[in-house]
This record gives sequence, structure tokens and C-alpha cells, in this order.
Amino acid sequence: MASLKEVRNRIQSVSSTQQITKAMKMVAAAKLRRAQDNIIRMRPYAQRLNTILANLTRTADVDIVSDYGVAREVRRVLVIAVTSDRGLAGAFNSNVFKGVNAAIAERYADLPAANISYMAIGKKAHDYYGRRGPLVGNYAHVFAKLSFETVREAAEVAMEGFRNGTYDEVVVVYNEFRNVATQIIRTEQLLPLVPAAAPVTASATANIDYLFEPSKEEIVQTLIPQSIKIQLYKAVLESNASEHGARMTAMDKATDNAGELLKALKLTYNRTRQAAITTEILEIVGGAEALAAG
Repeated sequence: MASLKEVRNRIQSVSSTQQITKAMKMVAAAKLRRAQDNIIRMRPYAQRLNTILANLTRTADVDIVSDYGVAREVRRVLVIAVTSDRGLAGAFNSNVFKGVNAAIAERYADLPAANISYMAIGKKAHDYYGRRGPLVGNYAHVFAKLSFETVREAAEVAMEGFRNGTYDEVVVVYNEFRNVATQIIRTEQLLPLVPAAAPVTASATANIDYLFEPSKEEIVQTLIPQSIKIQLYKAVLESNASEHGARMTAMDKATDNAGELLKALKLTYNRTRQAAITTEILEIVGGAEALAAG
């Protein structure tokens, strides 16, 4: 049985840990509110931009060919993994790694490992994939000062690689934010551009009358790169909100577990103390009886 001093030290240690996890939960909750507001504002914008682009490409008599929409035989792939900079968020980061492995096994099982390149957004992905080979760019600390400008740079590198033929396909793997307790791993094809999931019907486009200035071709060629950058930025914002939700949930569970452990330790402490007191009483009584007998 552990001594009273050892049990007291463990109680103090667990109590300190519980205070830390409570504080981390509160910090994560505050950051989550801001991150959730950002992604809620971004989602309608990204969806509306995609809708406008889909309508524009369906209202012309001639097809508009984009460098980012050319489908080629897939020989080389760029996988963008979006994780966090820090841990203590449960299975948040490991789920991304599992999602990347699952995507490769499902989509690129026939490709040699050397033909699959990685772009890591977030320190955890940078450390993980940096040990497995050279990375495309350095975006380990994007979340330290998250903005569209920092994500745009990563998107432009991927777009340039696709345009010059370095990569035949670009996919992004990230955690999509649903709520505090739920994050869903998503694997989305960033390049080449894929048709809209819900095509615009003729009746829906019949009432749309756009005036193009300077020209439809120039407008679409401007919107397409912007849409790709927005899509990656949205994935990063989703991951940011998911990270804080996952950390808040993990710290809440850690706080509860610390509370349960404290109860068990205090019970052990009381039992050990009671046993020590009983032993002392027995020794005193034994000594008194020995003196009386003598």
C-alpha cells in the first residue's frame, strides 16, 4: 500500500492537472466561438461563388476551357493534409493521417509512393510527413496567424503545380466542423475542377441574364482561380473550428477523468490514514498492556 505522502503527492498532481484541463477547455471554448463564426460566414460565400461560376459556364454558347479543368491520366498526385499546430485534441490529427492513408489506398493504390507528394498545413502534418519525404512548401504555422493571404499562397503553389503538369490531381483532406463533439474527415478533389454536384437545370438558368464586362471569358478565368483558393481556405477554416471543438471535448473528458481519479485517490488516502491511525492505537494499547503486565 502506498504511503500517505505518496498519495498526497498524487492528489496534488492530479488536482493541478485538472485545473490545467479546465483552463484549456475554457480557452478552447473562446477560440471555438470565433472560429465557428468565421466558418459560418465563409460557407454561404463559397457556395454562392460556386453557384455563380456554374451558372456562368452554362449560359454561353461556347465552352470556356480552363487550365484548371483539364482531366489528365493520373500519374502524379499532390495530397494536402490539414491538421493543427498543437496536440491535446483527441484523435483530431490522427484521423487526418488515417484519412490520407485511406484516400491513397482507395484512389491511388496503383501509383508508386514516389509519385505522391504532400503539402502539410499545420505543424502536426508538417512533422508527420516531413519524416516521410520532402514536403511541398512550408506551411507549418499557418494557424499562428490564420488569414486568406497565407492560405492563398499554398493554393497558388498547388495550382501552379497542376497547371505546369507537375501534378495530375490535387486533393485536400481535412476535418469538417459539424458541432463541438463531431468532426468529419473529408477528402475533396481540389484539381482538376469537378462539375457541380447539383447541376443547374435549364428552367433555373432560363431567368438568369448576366451582363458581362469586359467579357464572360475573362470573368470566368478570374473566378475559377479565386474559387479554388476559397475552397482551400474554407477547408482550413473548417479544420480550425474542428480543432477547437475537438480540444474542448478532449479537455472536458480529461477534467471529468481527473475528477474521478481524485475521488479514488481521496478514498485511498482516507483508508490509508485510517489504517495508520488504527495501527498506532493498537501499538499504544499493546504497550499499555505490556506495562500493566510488567
